[in-house]
Amino acid sequence: MTKSATRRSVIKASAIAAALALTGCTAARPEEESPSVSPSPAETGGPSAAFTFATAARPSGLDPFLAVDTESHRVTRQVLETLVGVDPLTSAPVPALAEEWSESEDGRTYEFVLRRGVTFHDGEPFNAEAVCANFDRWYNLPESARGHEVLMFGSVFRGFADTPDLSAFKSCSPAGEYTVKLELNTRLPGLVPALASPEFAISSPRALSEGRGDELDQELNGTRLSAYARHPVGTGPFMFSSWVEDELALVSYPGYWGDRGQIQDLVFRTITSPESRLRALKNGDVDGYDLVTVSDVGELARAGMQILQRDPYSILYLGINQNFPGMDEPKMRQAIAHAIDKPALLEGIFLNGSKSANQFLPEKLGLRSDNVTNYGHNPERAQELLKEAGYAGEELPFYYPRRVTRAYLPNPEKVYAELSRQLTAAGFNIRPVPMEWSEGYIEAVSKNGDRALHLSGLSGSYMDADNFVGSLFGSYIEEFGYDDAQLFTKVDRARTLADSEERAEAYRSISDRISTRVPAVPLAFPISTLTVSPRVAQYPTSPLLNEVFNNIRLAD
Repeated sequence: MTKSATRRSVIKASAIAAALALTGCTAARPEEESPSVSPSPAETGGPSAAFTFATAARPSGLDPFLAVDTESHRVTRQVLETLVGVDPLTSAPVPALAEEWSESEDGRTYEFVLRRGVTFHDGEPFNAEAVCANFDRWYNLPESARGHEVLMFGSVFRGFADTPDLSAFKSCSPAGEYTVKLELNTRLPGLVPALASPEFAISSPRALSEGRGDELDQELNGTRLSAYARHPVGTGPFMFSSWVEDELALVSYPGYWGDRGQIQDLVFRTITSPESRLRALKNGDVDGYDLVTVSDVGELARAGMQILQRDPYSILYLGINQNFPGMDEPKMRQAIAHAIDKPALLEGIFLNGSKSANQFLPEKLGLRSDNVTNYGHNPERAQELLKEAGYAGEELPFYYPRRVTRAYLPNPEKVYAELSRQLTAAGFNIRPVPMEWSEGYIEAVSKNGDRALHLSGLSGSYMDADNFVGSLFGSYIEEFGYDDAQLFTKVDRARTLADSEERAEAYRSISDRISTRVPAVPLAFPISTLTVSPRVAQYPTSPLLNEVFNNIRLAD
């Protein structure tokens, strides 16, 4: 069993010099809990505060199982909960809706003992039947509802009910009112960490049924979604209230089983411009925002705001579509890798502490390989490879998003401009294809199309290597058009290994294989920061973005 007490940390930049260090040196370290934290809600009669948080983009939908963007999950983490939680300091699995769990000797059966006294926001009881109803829904999700994105269930379990020979999932059954028995077709050591991912949050079965969760008969900002995705129902500390364009409102759930915190009314307000987010915070219109950019830091410090840093746990990459003519030639992809000057790309765009990436596994996982092929910046070698590949200057459409800030992509326009400059200098003919993030950018680059290159990334949501290489390269996906049976076999084997050292070596071998084939070019492991006003005494920072706002504490 895995158990841990909840701990929280906050990084405060109380002086201009400390904040400016984010652009010039290592950021401040976490402090202990502030002694000036306000009294608990139990002492004050319950939550009463209002809190507004600015986000860089609208959620694509609020069904956590089908959402693939962090802004959607930022909201759903407040409303719905998972069986397994995340320790805020170590990111290790901890109890949440499941108080404890056990694994059979062969690793194919898990039992989860559920928390009692929990109810969904619609009054329905939380029990083993409700949990299995969710697992059955996930497993039996019709293909028409899966879209072009790689869903977490498919990434973790490798298949749905229409491909039972591929799926690691076998069945979910109640073994009592508050005990769930989960059976697998193969050992899956990463299962428990994966269940902390927001995609595996437990919805009210009644609300799913009434909201026709599997019928994507509506559209919002270029994304198909269900009625349920506009009004989710979970067991979390906040209930859904309303969603009108750029403002989404939640309220504290009176029947919450845990600490309700101090916030009664929680609003997420979409402000796409970094400058506008900064202005809103300084004016007191919002209490904080995520994804602080390099240009924000000095002014935030001068205004007396707090800057909070997370351990890096995301990857920015240059995607390559091998279904585009010529991009299936390895020498073309190697030429792209040699054309890129990663240190120059980081300078002035990413916060200090961000690191160049030559593989797809963040350092936090401790699985770095020293044997990966490292394509240093070498325009001359890139030109030689282009000639050997027979490239004659054909136009290469390069997709990139506009008007958005992501944890892995602080300023997409500037990142594109620098990459385009470097690629053009090496002999590539780049055609820019800017696209509004809010108009379905992720969906557009996740399917086959007239695209040679694109900017994208991945923010990790659970502590396991499969979250990165399994999600991106564990099977054929249209984003890359990359078909590598040897790599897929390596990933399938690695994820089933129980021995920690053997598993680590398997993932290092996977990194080596990816580096030689270049299905995409890893660019950076960016530092991610957010900022809050002085009224916040404590904020639950998490590298996995498991930040639930009932854990915010406000100053007296």
